[in-house]
Amino acid sequence: MTSTTEILITAPEVPEYAHPGDAGADLRSAEALTLAPGERRLVGTGVSIALPDGFAAFVVPRSGLAAKHGITIVNSPGTVDAGYRGEIKVALLNTDSAVPYDIAVGDRIAQLIVMPVTRAVFVPVETLPGSDRGQGGFGSTGYSSPTNGNQS
Repeated sequence: MTSTTEILITAPEVPEYAHPGDAGADLRSAEALTLAPGERRLVGTGVSIALPDGFAAFVVPRSGLAAKHGITIVNSPGTVDAGYRGEIKVALLNTDSAVPYDIAVGDRIAQLIVMPVTRAVFVPVETLPGSDRGQGGFGSTGYSSPTNGNQS
């Protein structure tokens, strides 16, 4: 069962979940614009929220916009902290090199995921404990060699 949390909101249209069990609620554009090839724009949603302490919201791309049109979010995920009360805006990027993309008022442009978060207490140490992974990262387990780019 999915738990629920009440979120205070001011918006011309409240974000909605498309299906039961979905993690992300759709954010819609509050403005009409055209994203030229390679252009990025900060797009308003008209949504402002008051998250309870211990929660954050994350603005993430819609998979259909990315797969079909090359529209993504520059700073994905965008973080909305519990203390922020301004309008949620989405930094959209048209990755297509040739085709502009039109956005109308009301178009679904991103998803908002609300999650509980833990505040870390950082403890300085001289060295970190070991792990199986160690310092491997940035594709270290998915490529046959770091120079040829062929995936294993």
